[in-house]
Amino acid sequence: MPVLPETGFLRQPQVLVFVPISKSTLWRRIQAKSFPGPVKLSARVTVWRAEDVRRWISEQGQ
Repeated sequence: MPVLPETGFLRQPQVLVFVPISKSTLWRRIQAKSFPGPVKLSARVTVWRAEDVRRWISEQGQ
């Protein structure tokens, strides 16, 4: 099983490995501010900070 890195950037397919929801649900949650927003590195590259995803996952258990 893949390991969520401590730091760095994750592309959408990598995020969906650790957060088992659909792409549509991911973007709905981002719009609703219930999931960390992405960072645009360029016009065609969107990433999430691993730290933000890790924090979100840990908050879900509380």
